[in-house]
Amino acid sequence: MSLIELSAIERVFTLGDSEVHALHALDLAIAAGEYVAIMGPSGSGKSTLLNLLGLLDRPDAGRYRLEGRDVTTLSADEQARVRRERIGFVFQSFHLVPRLTAAENVALPLMLAGVAPAERAVRVARALADFGLADRAGHRPDQLSGGQRQRVAIARATIMRPAVILADEPTGNLDRATGEEVVRLLEALNAGGVTLLMVTHDAALGARARRRVVMQDGRKIADGA
Repeated sequence: MSLIELSAIERVFTLGDSEVHALHALDLAIAAGEYVAIMGPSGSGKSTLLNLLGLLDRPDAGRYRLEGRDVTTLSADEQARVRRERIGFVFQSFHLVPRLTAAENVALPLMLAGVAPAERAVRVARALADFGLADRAGHRPDQLSGGQRQRVAIARATIMRPAVILADEPTGNLDRATGEEVVRLLEALNAGGVTLLMVTHDAALGARARRRVVMQDGRKIADGA
């Protein structure tokens, strides 16, 4: 059984008098543990696809099954719970809460899930140590480098032990050396069994994935190693 299974997905946006098919008749199956790069030019449907996979948006037609469950039929609250517990997000612009410390940002998903404070503290301290951030626990995002902010974001994305990480241009705001470090962190998580889907414009970054899905005009035009 596939971890992710999309069948005949359609997503249409209305812009003025015209309709834009952001995704058209899209079928996609991803097995647990895969490392997939989603590639294509701007406007090809990559970000729309990632939003649907992350339950941030709903398709107009078609079916999305995650871990064997049709998540398109869930209520907004049920989708939020699945998103919180089974999906980790890593964004180009980090999306950290500015007024919270690194530790507090990492703890957010655990707080939302109702994890007890004592367990929360242990898991956050372990995550910060794992990502080389133990000495930055009390620092706010504006006191961290870009690479440190992205490591905080990855620690937050993985604190709930999700089944899949969705990374949207995760190195886009970083210099090449720092970006390389961040990609190695994501790849290490994938090597540990977490499914990794990465949207990227960077051909060199895409070449590192074991599978590449190429989008154009809302359609999948290539899919392979």
